[in-house]
Amino acid sequence: MRVTISDIKDMKSRGEKIPIITSYDYTSAKIVDTTGIPVILVGDTLGQVVLGYDSTIPVTMDEMIHHTKAVARGAKHALIVGDMPFMSYQASISAAMHNAGRFLQEGGAQTVKLEGGVSMAPTVHRMVSSGIPVMGHIGLTPQSVNQMGGYKVQGKSLKAAVQLMEDARALEQAGAFAIVLECVPASLAKLITERVSIPTIGIGAGKACDGQVQVFHDMLGLFSDFAPKHAKQYANLGETISSAVTEYISEVKDERFPGSEHSYHIKEDVLAELQAQVH
Repeated sequence: MRVTISDIKDMKSRGEKIPIITSYDYTSAKIVDTTGIPVILVGDTLGQVVLGYDSTIPVTMDEMIHHTKAVARGAKHALIVGDMPFMSYQASISAAMHNAGRFLQEGGAQTVKLEGGVSMAPTVHRMVSSGIPVMGHIGLTPQSVNQMGGYKVQGKSLKAAVQLMEDARALEQAGAFAIVLECVPASLAKLITERVSIPTIGIGAGKACDGQVQVFHDMLGLFSDFAPKHAKQYANLGETISSAVTEYISEVKDERFPGSEHSYHIKEDVLAELQAQVH
């Protein structure tokens, strides 16, 4: 049975932490789903870790739908959150509604995520009123990196901290079922978590958040272009893959692969007859 937004809210009520991981394809989603993880985010981070862009800004709706569909085919238990890409929801509420609907109808997601607080509250309210569950995202919002002047911790001044608190409350009142807090001081994230009734999901926001989200490629050592401070590497599959491919190259060149066990065969008498006919 698939996890629902009610299940996620209940986890906060019980004081049970909410682990979330990103996924972008069928195979990884299927593997992750077998662990029992409650939420999978099809993040627009795929722009960097899968598609090779230098930020999330170039990611399109069609690319997000393509990858969300693959994840939905692989994950049958986890709640799937589709990450709305840059300019898929900022221009107008009607555009936001249309694109959010695509995530549910075409992509197979159960919810969507969008960046922004007070300014996005009316959009969130409209989506939720129409039956589209929304996860908010405040703090460092990567789609606004050009406006922010880079990837910086948010909420360090009193004014900025108050604004983040207002953003969180606005999203809560608009009907968001959870809020991602990215690169927010741990003490501020703790305060927000205590002041709102919906789950907070931290990424670089300390352990007091109701849950945590990490990027699949970061935690498994598959992405080496840069390493965020808030990411913990639980395995180094990049080195494992590199070693395996190097061994494969060596075995092909030395004619150790393929071996007999990797080859198909015909009966000796058939081979003998074939050889006779060829001559």
